[in-house]
Amino acid sequence: QKMAPSLPATINIQEPRWDQSTFQGRAKHFFMVTDPRNLLLSGATLEEARRVVEDYRAGTVHPGLTEDQLWRAKYIYDSAFHPDTGEKMILVGRMSAQVPMNMTITGCMLTFYRTTPAVLFWQWVNQSFNAIVNYTNRSGDAPITPSQLGTAYVSATTGAVVTALGLKSLTKHLPAIIGRYVPFAAVAAANCINIPLMRQRELKLGIPVTDENGNRLGESTAAAQKAIFQVVVSRIGMAAPAMAIPPVIMNMLEKRAFLKRYPYLNAPLQVGLVGLCLVFATPLCCALFPQKSSMPVSSLEPEVQDQIRKKDPRLETVYFNKGL
Repeated sequence: QKMAPSLPATINIQEPRWDQSTFQGRAKHFFMVTDPRNLLLSGATLEEARRVVEDYRAGTVHPGLTEDQLWRAKYIYDSAFHPDTGEKMILVGRMSAQVPMNMTITGCMLTFYRTTPAVLFWQWVNQSFNAIVNYTNRSGDAPITPSQLGTAYVSATTGAVVTALGLKSLTKHLPAIIGRYVPFAAVAAANCINIPLMRQRELKLGIPVTDENGNRLGESTAAAQKAIFQVVVSRIGMAAPAMAIPPVIMNMLEKRAFLKRYPYLNAPLQVGLVGLCLVFATPLCCALFPQKSSMPVSSLEPEVQDQIRKKDPRLETVYFNKGL
């Protein structure tokens, strides 16, 4: 029996498997990255995937390794290890935790929105989770100090709670369905506060920009601004279907006899509907912009442009990891 030919060491696993210049390619990539089943993988499986990927990048191909196995290892590795630092990410901060965590938190925010203590508690839980996600998926490899982290967390949480309570008081005399959308408005406003604050170090000092081959050319604050803007848009888009569709369905169901007879099904139904929306919204909204984003050299700060032109006068485009 013939042995399977050895896998060539020329497959580019620095990049995703599918073409990232198309929305379809990015969507396929993020359906893999955000797959909640990755959370169930053992530490040994993660380390094995890391070994396969790092050995392959160094030119060592494991005997009998197939292309599908290599890509599977690459996606397991990407789901758990930071692309810039290589550190294992906090479990609840990984993109594969987005659906189960957001499903529970958003479902509860939409269920328990009527009383002020409930609004305060669930906005605080949501912003605490967002702070972990934003820190875990930051771009670049520069450390952030505990005081910067604390300031960002307190500011973002305060902003979300103030927005939620302010909107809640404004909707008291409006139809009930309007009140159901207060959590979404608060989450959208909080994302605009939380993400820039948790990534403030990038806005001050810049994020690494590279050429097409990944050679580091410098740090740019203009690239950081573009990266953070794209992440804010994606996160608001991610939250929109999960916070806009279930309230309409629940509003209709609450008028029927079924939920009046079984009121304890309110929260599980809400969480289930949110989960259904998030399974699709999370990867599709992550795919709105390429993970490896780009911008013209001419759009960077003058001093960074000078720095790059000294290294490569003909270079027109730089690339950077926008974060998630």
